Amino acid sequence: MSFPTKIQAIGINKTGDFDVIEKLELPFPQPAPGNVLVKVHYAGVNFIDTYFRKGLYPINSFPSALGSEAAGEIVALPTDEKVLNDEEFKLRKFAVGGKAAVYGQGAFAEYVSVPWAKVFPLPDGVSTKTAAAALTQGATALTFITEAYNVQKGDIILVHTVAGGLGLLFAQLIKARGATVIGTTSTPEKAEIAKAHGADHVILYKQEDTVQRVLELTNGEGVHAIFDGVGKDTFEADFKMIRRKGTIVSVGNASGAVPPFPPLKLVEKNVRLLRPTMGNYVYTPEEGRTYSTELWRLIADGTLKIRIHAEYPFTAEGVQQAQKDLVGGKTVGKLVHKVAEP
Repeated sequence: MSFPTKIQAIGINKTGDFDVIEKLELPFPQPAPGNVLVKVHYAGVNFIDTYFRKGLYPINSFPSALGSEAAGEIVALPTDEKVLNDEEFKLRKFAVGGKAAVYGQGAFAEYVSVPWAKVFPLPDGVSTKTAAAALTQGATALTFITEAYNVQKGDIILVHTVAGGLGLLFAQLIKARGATVIGTTSTPEKAEIAKAHGADHVILYKQEDTVQRVLELTNGEGVHAIFDGVGKDTFEADFKMIRRKGTIVSVGNASGAVPPFPPLKLVEKNVRLLRPTMGNYVYTPEEGRTYSTELWRLIADGTLKIRIHAEYPFTAEGVQQAQKDLVGGKTVGKLVHKVAEP
């Protein structure tokens, strides 16, 4: 297969507001000996894209393509003999022409070259569009409800907010384990969608007192765990809604980062507090294979339904609009960019 010398990408030459996002022409990614080369069909949109764009997370050099997840067709395999003989590599059964999802920075590009351990082959029952919408958020939800707090049957779990792409996945997976899901969201329309995806109770935080409602629903005890993707605006209230020996999992910073606080804050109820990242739960090749295989199985058998809010064009304007919609709270489900025809 012949490849171009240049590729189109969407990214930034400096950090800043939405207007720093631009179309880039980058050299074709020369595949490293241990990398898999993928022709991108779809790329997923995540809050982390806005963190890099704003400079909250560091960027090593410019120009820099945005995006951290994509899915498409495998067009070249590793050449390193050590990799090719690795047992974990063999278990993934990579093949040129096969479909795969990738996890790595710079995914808003026509081609990406990614270390093989961050490339996850797709079964026949999962499309590249679904995979691009599901990988990061699906693996985040799955690893967090297993390792950050291992959700059990009978638990009562609070999800902030429950109608976004990640929130809907949390709701479905938590419900599938036999736990009760309490979610927060902004509108009645979003609440109905959340209930259709497994939420038992949805609190409209703009109209209701969230703390009061959670305590009413739990007979004053509070919830076993909170998965909080909002951050700064909900953090203080989380301590009023968590029960003794409960677990608060800080998932994201939609309203801004949680400010520093004294560890003594945890003493009152012996609360556990975690701020994990999915990447550290799928750090080893075995972890990545285990969780991705489970994720694709849950999607293929219908346990986990991926709701795509909208598909945006692969343009600077498209990426700008997707980020505006995401941070503006206008979306219900996942956002994707169509990069090429599957």
